[in-house]
Formats: sequence, C-alpha cells, structure tokens
Amino acid sequence: MLQLKPLDEQVPIFQQLGAEVSPVVLVNVFQVAKEDIPALKEAWEADANWMKKQPGYISTQLHQGIAGSTTFLNYALWESSAHFRAAFNHPEFQQALAHYPSSTVASPHLFTRLTVPNLCVGP
Repeated sequence: MLQLKPLDEQVPIFQQLGAEVSPVVLVNVFQVAKEDIPALKEAWEADANWMKKQPGYISTQLHQGIAGSTTFLNYALWESSAHFRAAFNHPEFQQALAHYPSSTVASPHLFTRLTVPNLCVGP
C-alpha cells in the first residue's frame, strides 16, 4: 500500500477535503522505486478508470519525469471538491490504495485556478 505524504504540511489533503470549492484541480506527485514503476502504472490506471465513472470527474493525465526519473505527476480536474471528496472517501477507492507498491509515496493536493491578467484565465 502507498504512503501518503502531504505536499503542503500546513494544509494536508485531509484538511482540504473539508473545503467547498468549485472547480478543483488535483495534483498528485508519486515517488516510487524503479522496479515498481510497472505496478504503479497498473494501480494508477485501475484507479483512474474507477474515478472516471464518478460524478464530477472531468479528466486526468499522468506524467513521468524524464531522463529515468521515478517521479510521476497526476493532474486531474473535478467539478468540485465535494465530488472529489466523495470519490476519494469511497470504500472501493480506499481499498484500491492497497494495490500500489509499498515503495510508493503519494502527495495529493487540491488547487483552484487563479486569474492573472493577460496570462491565466481563472474561475
């Protein structure tokens, strides 16, 4: 089973799950041992296919660091933090976390888009 490590020690994912924000972006950074990469990708794919069927899910994309990196980044869009919270706390999803290799450290964090004139379109 994977280990959870906060991306932001001051505001971990479990605290974020209590916020009501729409829409949200999930960024999840994974660290894994090189030999466990295939198992990580398999577990992530199963989770992504399950999440895809949940209310409020919009999209996801998995990235891998280049040049032999064992760091992965998942970027997922959700209609709201409430939708993500329901999916994240669902017993099926929580049980699926056991399928990740034990070398996996995940750092999930929720974000909202910001408006920066002439650069970024916000909510």
